[in-house]
Amino acid sequence: MHLAILDTNVYIGHWERGLYQDSLEAVRKAYIVRHSAVVLSELRRGARTRDAQRLVLQLFRLARVCWEPTALDWWEAGRLVQKIGDAEGWDKNKRRDFQNDALIALTARRHGATVVTADLADFEFLARDLQIPVLPVAYFRGVRPSSG
Repeated sequence: MHLAILDTNVYIGHWERGLYQDSLEAVRKAYIVRHSAVVLSELRRGARTRDAQRLVLQLFRLARVCWEPTALDWWEAGRLVQKIGDAEGWDKNKRRDFQNDALIALTARRHGATVVTADLADFEFLARDLQIPVLPVAYFRGVRPSSG
């Protein structure tokens, strides 16, 4: 079975707006979902309410396997942020935000995983440069998980 990492925005869309239920079921049927330490950190950083903090803590506790960036991933993320940021004319804030996406993508590449995201914009740059599979969570909409 193939491996996948869910991007932070997939969790947020599901938890805050009730989106992606069918898509997430289809993802879980098609992939073994692994957790990213970067995604968990972003979720914890953004959890403002008690309910949100509880959800993030539950996810962290359920994460039997949690992938984290290596020192080489951090080094390579710096190159990607510089290269793509320069080409796109990004300011320092955009570059800082993009760094986490680069770390998620590099971690996925190291494990041969697909990144599933609700926002393809930044990951399209990374998919081209790193040759990793990236799918929009909407790709799975209407895909019915098989029973059995």
